[in-house]
Amino acid sequence: MATESGVEDGTTIDDPIAYFLEEQRYHGKSERTIDAYERVLRQFETFVRAEESTPADATRRECMAWVHSLRGRRESSTIASYASYVHRFYEYMTRVEAFEGNPMALVMEEMGESIDTNPTRREISIPEMRDFVDEITHPLERAVVVTLLKTGVRVGELCNLDLRDLHVDADQFGLDLGWTPRVALESRPQSLYVDSKPARGSVYNGEKRSASNKRKRETVIPVDQEVATVLLEWLAIRPDPVSPADPLFVDTGGDWGHRLEPSDIRYIVERHAREQGWYRTGGGASENVTPHYFRHFFTTHLRDRTGDRGVVKYLRGDVASDIIDTYTHDWGDQVRTVYESNIYSIC
Repeated sequence: MATESGVEDGTTIDDPIAYFLEEQRYHGKSERTIDAYERVLRQFETFVRAEESTPADATRRECMAWVHSLRGRRESSTIASYASYVHRFYEYMTRVEAFEGNPMALVMEEMGESIDTNPTRREISIPEMRDFVDEITHPLERAVVVTLLKTGVRVGELCNLDLRDLHVDADQFGLDLGWTPRVALESRPQSLYVDSKPARGSVYNGEKRSASNKRKRETVIPVDQEVATVLLEWLAIRPDPVSPADPLFVDTGGDWGHRLEPSDIRYIVERHAREQGWYRTGGGASENVTPHYFRHFFTTHLRDRTGDRGVVKYLRGDVASDIIDTYTHDWGDQVRTVYESNIYSIC
């Protein structure tokens, strides 16, 4: 299936998968997406090589056999997702004239599996989640999990928080941390500021970022006493940050003092979820508890308690500027009041 020249510019490709991944990186795909592509494509490569073929020479039957090999080991939606990765790989390599055709095209049409875009997720009650949080004793891990659960922020947004994005009363712990919250928080105590500007690969507040915020506009999120307490307990033992940006969450292990990255957050949550029986290798979104599940938990429980989709959308960062302006015009009477009156206790 490979052409002699390799690609349309005449480059010879020794490793088509590596070439495809590098192209996706140039197109701005996130490292998480690239990692997912690489994991699946290398598994596919191992399978077809066992069939004495290569990704460049694989046929429709070999693609069908690979899909069949996943059945019984992966959920239906996961199989569909894996197949879509391979399909996109072939589609792209065909477009750049590295391959002569896409053997996955017909397989995708014939598959019975499909991607579940709105999976039914595991139902976890607030008391069950409270028991889960009670088992987390490390101040950093506890602060990370509670903040995710009670603010609905995304993993990348959590990683991008700097100390200036937090305004809480440190005097209650007798702490003199010597930080000044950003101007937008001066009149808004007990709050977090989540900006829309940080982007992966760009410099923000003097530091190159490894994750992007996906908010449509900056958001000020109220925090209750539980969140403030776990954050202050963490700050009391936080290592001196390496970055001049003064990250809120930094590593206490091998990368001592460096800003936590999304992979660090996912590892923390996965480890505790496994111990709780809420995570299984190969399990899908309907089974596994992940950082994104915490965002789902926050949305579901707060929306059910408030009945106010607008406030919840504002807190999630999902609404445009006109709605945000409506809610931020009178902060005390709207967002904060609704949040403090309805946010669940988790500690």
